[in-house]
Amino acid sequence: MYLNTIFSKKNSKKSKKRLGRGIGSGLGKTSGRGHKGQKSRKGSSIRRGFEGGQTPLYRRLPKFGFRSRKKKFSQHVRLSEILVISNKIIDLKTLKKWKIVNINVKKVKIILFGKKIPTCLRLKGILITKGVRSAILSSGGTIKEL
Repeated sequence: MYLNTIFSKKNSKKSKKRLGRGIGSGLGKTSGRGHKGQKSRKGSSIRRGFEGGQTPLYRRLPKFGFRSRKKKFSQHVRLSEILVISNKIIDLKTLKKWKIVNINVKKVKIILFGKKIPTCLRLKGILITKGVRSAILSSGGTIKEL
């Protein structure tokens, strides 16, 4: 084998289009852009979803949906879930320790679920509903709000 006998495969090297090189090249005069119009102009770019002046699909469809950023950092807890905790004072740290709420939670609200509270609870720095407040106070518990 010699260097002068090595050939590349047929059609493996394709030369790039040479635009605007006369009529005989096949891509002269308008250089494959056609006649007039937006796409024939220099620097033309049509944004995605453009429908030639017609109201585009993304504007014809109605808006919907919303994701609250608060939802990431706040959580609801049932009163029956808290009764498992044996600590005297229940705050956000104890709820995280007992894995009742997620680690990234910053606000917790306790909602009433179930009627009876067998033990008195001491809550500190936790939001509660009216029903929970009356249930805790009636059983002899205390609530400290920040």
